[in-house]
Amino acid sequence: MADLITTDLITLGWRERLALPQLGINLLKAKLDTGARSSSLHVDTLETFQRGDETWVRFSLHVGRRQAVRAYCEVPVLDRRVVTDTGGRRTERWFIRSEVSLAGQRFSTDINLTDRRHMLFPFLLGRSALLGRFAVDPARSYTQPRPQAMARDLP
Repeated sequence: MADLITTDLITLGWRERLALPQLGINLLKAKLDTGARSSSLHVDTLETFQRGDETWVRFSLHVGRRQAVRAYCEVPVLDRRVVTDTGGRRTERWFIRSEVSLAGQRFSTDINLTDRRHMLFPFLLGRSALLGRFAVDPARSYTQPRPQAMARDLP
């Protein structure tokens, strides 16, 4: 089996700032987690609805310094899947596909929507999104410049 050569990959820290431009989120703190398969976004509210033949989700979340700004999003559902958390609990979650902007790259990834209010980071970028793009150095953090649009909103 061929090993990935990490010299061509951008090395990031265990935590970074990124943007979710398709959702109108210009700055968000994220934990980069090679142990988690999928990416997860904290949502405060979540409801599903039908638009034509498609199922959509409408959700809100707080972003920015001391969570002063609330973002409202409506996007089509990609899927509903069972996710096992670090405690071994299995829950069914809604998944969407959205673009991530990080380290000068823009790429689409699957993101599950969940309650992360007791976590330090509202967004967890999992290994499926990292694979082939980035290496993670757990000794480093915030290696990349902030996305510019809302840089004043985070400390």
